[in-house]
Amino acid sequence: MRIANAIYSVMQLDKFSDYALRILVALAAHAPSKLATSQIAKMYDVSENHLAKIATALAKAGYVVSERGRGGGLTLAKPACDISIGHVLRALKKDEPVAECFASGGSCAILPACGLRTPLQEAQEAFFAVLDGYSLADVSSARGALQDLLRL
Repeated sequence: MRIANAIYSVMQLDKFSDYALRILVALAAHAPSKLATSQIAKMYDVSENHLAKIATALAKAGYVVSERGRGGGLTLAKPACDISIGHVLRALKKDEPVAECFASGGSCAILPACGLRTPLQEAQEAFFAVLDGYSLADVSSARGALQDLLRL
């Protein structure tokens, strides 16, 4: 069951990564305007506290600029065309192994004889390679429609 879950997780984003991409899409759709985390939370009907943690991670990774206080908010740190979806996901997922056997101190019983490590690693790299071919500008090119859908 763990192996099946590991294979599935290569092809599925966790909520943290999903919401990070949603934040970036909202910012790209509304650029150059600033958006407060609370505004983005309302747009997607998700927890503001959870989005704040994700926004902090995006700021630390250099994808957004966060300004506190009155008139503050989030903006993209660089043009949307310079933000690779694959790079964003790699930055957010860098410490998460695709399967237990990739973690330091992995304890899988079949690790010494298992042949899944290479295919899983190749699948993960193929996943990221496809996403490397898309920028934030590519996935947010329908700005008008996105703005309508993300209306507060």
